[in-house]
Amino acid sequence: MTRELVATLDSLAPGSAMKVVIDDLPIAVVRESTGEIHALGDRCSHGDISLSEGFVEDDTIECWAHGSKFGLTDGSPRNFPAFEPVPVYTVEIDGSDVYVDTTTRK
Repeated sequence: MTRELVATLDSLAPGSAMKVVIDDLPIAVVRESTGEIHALGDRCSHGDISLSEGFVEDDTIECWAHGSKFGLTDGSPRNFPAFEPVPVYTVEIDGSDVYVDTTTRK
């Protein structure tokens, strides 16, 4: 597994998302209100909109522009206008460090 350090747990507030870039690949790193961390492709599959600027609610992230929601665990669209999933990447927590592996998808 090739992993990249992208954040610390303290830098990700529950219910928030942040954008990181690994090898020119934009990724939304999301922390659910429960504390679980996820990594998804940072582009809405409906339009070229950054998901990390959207809204985290329960186990989804919502695109701020058109309202499409995506599942944090599988990247599946939960409503229209999006109908294509976004990629989901492996996250590993080591102490307080958050790593993402873009070579493996869930």
